[in-house]
Amino acid sequence: MEKRNLTAIREFVLLGLPDLAEQQHLLSVLFLCMYFVTVLGNMLIILTVCSDSRLHCPMYFFLSNLAFVDICFTSTTIPQMVVNTLTDTQTIPFAGCLTQLFFFISFVNMESLLLCVMAYDRYAAICHPLHYATIMNTRLCVQLVAGLWLVTYLHALLHTVLILHLSFCASNIIHHFFCDLNPLLQLSCSDISFNVIVMFIVGGLLALTPLICILISYGFIFSTILKITSTQGRQRALSTCGCHLTVVVLFYGTAIAVYFSPSSSHIPESDALSAIMYSVVTPMLNPFIYSLRNRNMTRALQKMFCKRISEVITTPMTEYKKKHISRQP
Repeated sequence: MEKRNLTAIREFVLLGLPDLAEQQHLLSVLFLCMYFVTVLGNMLIILTVCSDSRLHCPMYFFLSNLAFVDICFTSTTIPQMVVNTLTDTQTIPFAGCLTQLFFFISFVNMESLLLCVMAYDRYAAICHPLHYATIMNTRLCVQLVAGLWLVTYLHALLHTVLILHLSFCASNIIHHFFCDLNPLLQLSCSDISFNVIVMFIVGGLLALTPLICILISYGFIFSTILKITSTQGRQRALSTCGCHLTVVVLFYGTAIAVYFSPSSSHIPESDALSAIMYSVVTPMLNPFIYSLRNRNMTRALQKMFCKRISEVITTPMTEYKKKHISRQP
């Protein structure tokens, strides 16, 4: 019976926001524009960090990894969403849904853990400036990022395997833009108590533990900043933390509202809108937050653009001069 129920549903219907059915095409165009802005903005962050040797330090190494995760994060959901809306299909195969779920969980957890590591990096830089280079050495940074990827993939695999063993024998309509954990659990006609326990225990450890570590790190950071006597020193210390804090509030505020509120209070439409906030809007805003409010990043971006513009202008002139000289007797 369990096997028959499992194969009864071969695809899911991603309903999105039914109340805005007439505006679905407009929303898809909006999401596509946001996707392009996200990819271009985060690619600029990565290229800037790679091209400027002054940014080859732990803070910007983690920032470039965050930019890469944001690109992958949005690429997991938005392209499928746009294609389904524009083609009026709104369906996704069962295997495709599980694949999307796996990568979505991986990237959302990677974002959370990276924000935690970035908070620790700021703690080390502000509270232990003399030992910062020793604490946040290159080897440790690479090992941290590699370890985070391994943890997030294992966590995503756990949830994907648990979903795979559930039965879906009733409705196949998901009131969401993509395959997320809560909507899939609500569709199952199996006992999901074990899945819910795993989601709250394991998911809670991977979501709330980084948040607690971030809060503790900033507790020490603010305590150290208050001891700084010069106003300029305080402002400089705060400016390095402001961008990160803004992203943390945006990301965790919406994620906690979706995944850790009581199941009885889950409204599909509000969950979908909250999910859009942290999976689409936050990755799009991250490059602007970090580039506009970070002097080093702003200067590096200006330097890179000026260098590229200079190359575009001077290269044709150089080629012309070479040809002109070669033609002279």
